[in-house]
Formats: sequence, C-alpha cells, structure tokens
Amino acid sequence: MAFNDMRKQGELYSKLLLTITACISLTLLLTTFLYYTYYTRVEKTQAFNSDLNNLTQTSREVIRLTENAQSLSFQLYRNYALSKILYYSDPSIYEVTTAMAELDSYLDSIPYIDSIYVYNAGNSQIYVASSITSVGSQNGVINKNELLDKGILDLLENNQKVKAFTPVPRTYTTKKGGSITSVYSFLCFDTVNWNQNNNSAIVVNISADWINREVSTTADSGTLYLLDHQGRFLSGSNLVEETLSASGKDWLNQNIVNHQAGYLVDHFLGQKSLISYTAPDKLGWQYVRVTPYDWITKQTSKIRNSTLLISIVILLGGIIVSRYLSKRLYMPISDIMHEVDRLSSEQRNNMYTLKQNALRDLVLGLKPSSLSSQSHSIQQLFQEGYRVVLLRIDHYNDLHETQGAYIHPYKFAIMNIASEVCGSNYQLESVDMNDDSILLLINTLNTSSSSEKEIIENLLQQIQEACLEYLKISITSIYGSITHDMCLLNQQYLETKAASRYRFFSGYGTIISTEAVSKLQHNQYEYPAELEKKMIEALTAGKARNASEILYEIINDTRFHSFDVVQFTYSRIKISLQAMIENIRKRGSIPLEGVSDVPSLERMETLEQLRIQFTNYFEEICSHFLDKKSVKHSDFVRQINEKIASRYNDPNLSLNQIADELGMSPIYISRIYKQHTLHSIMDVILDARIKEVCRLLQETEQSVAAIAEQTGFTSSSYLHRTFKRCFNVTPVEYRRSLR
Repeated sequence: MAFNDMRKQGELYSKLLLTITACISLTLLLTTFLYYTYYTRVEKTQAFNSDLNNLTQTSREVIRLTENAQSLSFQLYRNYALSKILYYSDPSIYEVTTAMAELDSYLDSIPYIDSIYVYNAGNSQIYVASSITSVGSQNGVINKNELLDKGILDLLENNQKVKAFTPVPRTYTTKKGGSITSVYSFLCFDTVNWNQNNNSAIVVNISADWINREVSTTADSGTLYLLDHQGRFLSGSNLVEETLSASGKDWLNQNIVNHQAGYLVDHFLGQKSLISYTAPDKLGWQYVRVTPYDWITKQTSKIRNSTLLISIVILLGGIIVSRYLSKRLYMPISDIMHEVDRLSSEQRNNMYTLKQNALRDLVLGLKPSSLSSQSHSIQQLFQEGYRVVLLRIDHYNDLHETQGAYIHPYKFAIMNIASEVCGSNYQLESVDMNDDSILLLINTLNTSSSSEKEIIENLLQQIQEACLEYLKISITSIYGSITHDMCLLNQQYLETKAASRYRFFSGYGTIISTEAVSKLQHNQYEYPAELEKKMIEALTAGKARNASEILYEIINDTRFHSFDVVQFTYSRIKISLQAMIENIRKRGSIPLEGVSDVPSLERMETLEQLRIQFTNYFEEICSHFLDKKSVKHSDFVRQINEKIASRYNDPNLSLNQIADELGMSPIYISRIYKQHTLHSIMDVILDARIKEVCRLLQETEQSVAAIAEQTGFTSSSYLHRTFKRCFNVTPVEYRRSLR
C-alpha cells in the first residue's frame, strides 16, 4: 500500500504540472482567437475605408473630366474652323486642313484626351485626330467603312443608346498588333431631325489610363471594377466587360446595384474576397473593388500562426519537463516498483511454465501416474469428464518464417481467446504442444450427446472467427469423444492428432470430429492403375495440366478412406514418377538432371496445395521436353538455310524439292520454318536471288538476261517483273542510278 501511495503521489504532481502547462497553452489559444477576430474586423474596416477613398477619388476624377469634356465639346461645336467639316458635306482641302490643325492644337493642350472624332452624317468620311500617345490609332480623314473604331459609328447612328455629354466607357481595337484601347467617350450631338438620326456630332475620347493612373489594380491589393448606368460590369483597368454567370449577376443586383456605400465578405469571381463599393454618383455609376480576403488577413494570420506555434511549443515543452521532473523526483520509487513487478511477473511465468510442462508431459504420456503436483482444478477436470480439442494453426510454416520467436505470443493469444469463449461456462485448460497445435481440455456438459456436439462445434466456430478477426490467423479445429479416465488422455490426443490430418481434404478453417474420421478406417480401397497410366502418358506427351488433374482425381478419391490409404496412394505415384524420370535419363533422349525431387506429402497441408505444387513440378518436367523439341527445330531451320544459300541460283530449287530432300512434307517444313523465322521458304529464296542480282548489276557489265540465268530466274522478263515489284524500278534503271 505504501508503494502504491507513493506512486499515486508522483502521478499527482505530474498531473499538476501538466494541468498548469495546459492552462497556459489554452489561455494563449483563446487570446489568439479573440485578437484574431478583433484585428480581422479592424483590417476589414481599414481596407474598406481605403478602398472607399480610392473609389470616391476615381468617381470625382471621372465627373471632373466629364465636365471638362462637356466644356470642350461645346467649344469644338462652336469653333468656326470645325463647323466647315461638321456641317458641310464637301468642304475644301483648305478648310479640312485648318479644321484638323485646330483639332491637333486641342490635343496638344489637353493631355488626357486620347482622340477627337468629327462626324458629319452627310459626308462619307470621318475626321479623326489622335494624340501621339495613342499608339496604333488612325489619324486624319478616314472613310467611314475603313474606320477601325466600329463601335463609335454604331453609337452615332443609333443615338438612342446614349445620352449627350454622358461618358460611355468602352474599348476599340487599334491597327498595331490588334491591341485594345480603353476610353471614356463623350458625344456632343447636333439637333435631331424627324427620323431621330444625328446630323453631326463631335466625339471626345478620354484615355482610361489617365483616370486610372492613381488607382492600384494589382492582384494582391485588389481589382477595380466599374458598374455603369446600363448595368455593365467593366474592368477598371481596361473597361472590358466581365463575363458573369446568371447567379453572379443576381448576386450583384441583390448586394451592390443601387446600394449605399459599404462592404461585404463573400465568394465572388471564384474566391473569397472583400468587396467594397460606392453609392451611385451623378452619372449613375458605381465603383467596386474586389480584394482577396487572404491578402487582407495576411498579417493577422501570421500573428495567429506564430501564437499557435508558441502554444504548441509551450505545451510540448511542459509535457517533456513534467515527464522529466516526475522521473527525477520519483526515480527511486519507480525502480523499487519495477523490481517488485519484475519479481511478480517471474513468479507468474514460472508457475505458468511449470503448469504447461506438467500438462504437456501428461498429454504425451510421459507422467501418466501422478497428479500430486497439479492444481485441484485439473484433478476436478478429469473427475468430471473431459473432451480433447486440438487447434491447428493453418499456414503455420509461413507464419513461423515471418514471425520467428514471436510465434509464442500468437499462441498465447489463441489460448486467451479460447479461455474467453469457453471460460464463462466451462472449465478449460490449454497446452502449447510446441508444434503447430494447441491442445484444449474442456469439461463435459450434462446434456444429450446430440446437443452437446452442436454446442462444442459452435464454441469452436466462435474461437475460429475471433482468431481470424483479431489475429488474422486461420484455425482448424479437431475435437474428440468424451472420456473420464485420465490414463486415456494420451490415447485421446493421438486419435485427435491423427484425425487432424484430414484437414488435407476438408481445407483450412474447418471443424473435424474424430468420431466421423473413425468411421472411414474400414472402407475398402482399390488403387486406380489405369488413371496412373494415363497420368504418365499425359506427362510424357508434355500435357502438364492434364497430368496434374489426373493426379488430383487419384488423391481426391482417397478422402473416404483411412489416411494410411492416402499415404500408400501417394507413395505409389511417387515411385511411378521416379521410375519414369529414371527411364528417360537412361535413354538419354532428354536431359533431366536439373529436375527437382517429387514434392513431399508431409509439407502439404491441403489438397489444393498438392495440386499447385504438382502442377509446377509437371510443368518443370514438360519444359525439358519443349527445350529438346526447340533444339531439334533450330537444327532443322539451319539445314534449310544452308540449302538456300548454296543453291539459290538453281531455277528448280523450290519448297517441294527441299521437302523431298529432308524426307518431310512441304506443309510441315513450311509451318516450322515460318514459326522460327517469320518468313516463308520461297520468300527467303527470292530474297537471296534479288540480293545477288543487285550485286551483279553494281559490280559487272553483264546483260540482264545473263544475270537472270546466273541467279536462278527462268527468264529475263520474270526477273524484270520481280525486280520492278521489289524496287519500283527496272534492273537497267537501277544500274543507271548507281552511276
């Protein structure tokens, strides 16, 4: 008790240190959250005020320029020199020159004007004066159909779309590189006639770059947009209309259009942003700035992340320090407690080991006469009657190879699972048999034999399912009959172990009864010699799969007999296979020196394993047969190639002649040759003749007829057709091309 009190006291101080550290960390986290919320709100307000001042300045600049443009338009409209081209359909060259000079003087004196158009409905031309900063724009007297700025003609000819002296934000394409020019256009109309068409007009285009010179439109600080009186949502930098979805337009109408100045945080144009906007100005325009929300809260997020990192460091440091101080302060007590635990564990292990050894010796029949050293519970187990159950671990060899010395904890876990499943209602003792099995001794129930059998099989199924679920190990269970005599324990174990061999037929994860196995011991068996003969014939014919299936059938037929019959049958098959291999070796027809030994039955746990191993074994044998056949065919192809190389100039050399000389059918040698070379024999003969023809054409002056006779062609015309088909030129043309 004193040791436990000291241990609890040490844990108390450790928990106290951890609690203090956790409180500090939580305080930092809570403070960080509050400050983050507050400063985020402050930053949004500051960003809005900055945006509002900027947007208001832009609005005022546009209105100021609008007023200046109106004054300028009136001046231009009343200018005597300009009236000549404004009202007369056919002004003289001197009048045009004077008017254009006036326009240029206005452009030189006012820097923010991009260009001035003078429009006369009665003239097929339009007068254009562009500033020197307007790169790529037209200048001079331009035919209306040649004017690049088609949009202004549409506005002039359809004046219902605009109001006089009201700026129209728009873009048009210039000649150079197809670049876009952004302007605010101010239209000054003449009196409107009866058909609502303009007689004349002066258009003043103010550069959008001049208005935006003080406006920041970078990707980080936000993007400026213009919402004009026609409901168009234009980019503030280039006056290009943004493409909005239907939902985007609805959102804009609900939250910004005709609203007083304000801001909101929402997802717009694909990202979370702070949207600041102005109230409608005198022109009915609203200015909107969209700033990425991450950019606004960037600094606050850095502070928040730094504080979180500090909190985590403090928490981890507090845990480490608490752990270290607890160990340093209470290390002597901990050492004493570890020593006490070690001694207790050793005592328990010694008792467990002694009990396991005693039970194992008892099961193996080494100490059948004495139970004086065993517990009262074991003696009571034998007095009340017991049943022997053997749990065999499936795939034991694979598990032992992967786990090695750690196989014992797996066995201990299986024993614990069996105790948990059966221990609540039945007395149970478990023994590790130091192989792939665990023995269970379970006391009997006072029930009928049929129901007791059903109950024991249900318990074994639960053990199997638990082992498969928690340990990923498959178990095959074998249970014996009930007995009350302790002296029969060894006999019961041997019977159960013998019955476990029938896992070979039943497969993994099954439940086997020794009673059912004992009924198979007296069944008569006749060895299938005919099937064995068919198996050997299939194997020698190179049919490994067929031989494997016949072997499987022979072994499977022994499942309803004693396992001695299985071993006898397997021995007969093994002897026959060894005799077959020995005969082949003696004849020397096929070298089988590298063939593996016949697979051992003792290393196979199931019939399916036997099928797989013998299939591989038979395929290994058949591969030697195929290698022999491949060597024979290669020698056969070599002989044909030698005949072609030495006699290609013989006109009578053909497939039939070669087949007669080899003593084989033409179809057979043609098929074998094509399998190995991917070419037919006649193609190879023709190829050899053509190659020789090419050589003679290049190196000699012989005629085509003489060359045809020397290379095995029956006539010069046949050589001519063949050569033409191969090279698309005649032999004479081929010889001429070489020179």
